[in-house]
Amino acid sequence: YITGKELDMLGIVKGSTIQTKNLGRDISQVFKTMIGGELKEYNIMMNEARAIATKRMVEEATELGADAVVNIRYASSAIMQGAAEVIVYGTAVKFK
Repeated sequence: YITGKELDMLGIVKGSTIQTKNLGRDISQVFKTMIGGELKEYNIMMNEARAIATKRMVEEATELGADAVVNIRYASSAIMQGAAEVIVYGTAVKFK
């Protein structure tokens, strides 16, 4: 929903990526978990993953001729030791 716009729904679009941790970064983060604090390297990794997934979703929407993507949702999960998947999805729309 976009205020003041009539929309045609083109369909669901999505993007995803799987990112792994750098071993050197991972070792330093292990110590952080022992003493507490923000895991900055993991935040960087997840921010990069969200950006990649979002770019892929936008590319898919562009291929459909969309003007926008609405109702965007993100999900992430650990898929194996040291790897995380980020998925983003939404509805591609065209303005009437």
